[in-house]
Amino acid sequence: MTHVVTDNCIKCKFTDCVEVCPVDCFYEGENMLVIHPDECIDCGVCVPECPAEAIFPDTDLAAAPQWLRLNQEYAEKWPNITRKKEPLPEADALNGVANKLPDFSPKPGDGD
Repeated sequence: MTHVVTDNCIKCKFTDCVEVCPVDCFYEGENMLVIHPDECIDCGVCVPECPAEAIFPDTDLAAAPQWLRLNQEYAEKWPNITRKKEPLPEADALNGVANKLPDFSPKPGDGD
């Protein structure tokens, strides 16, 4: 079991979660974070830290296979992030907006 980042992170990219992760399993894209499912130890400390409520155990979501695949794929491509950064400028306005997957960018972020 692992945790996955879902679409509410898209265009928000709050990074409060990365500071508390004991195994540094977050990876940064241009407009989203993902969790590497092979590195996540399922401790759950990131879940309450996410202001966007975008992190879930993979067993809690009907769409978990889609998000698990996306997290796995991009964790292999994007740089690791271990420190808190400013969220995207539109984060507060877009927090909670449904169906943001069409806005997903496959481009990498800067990492640490």
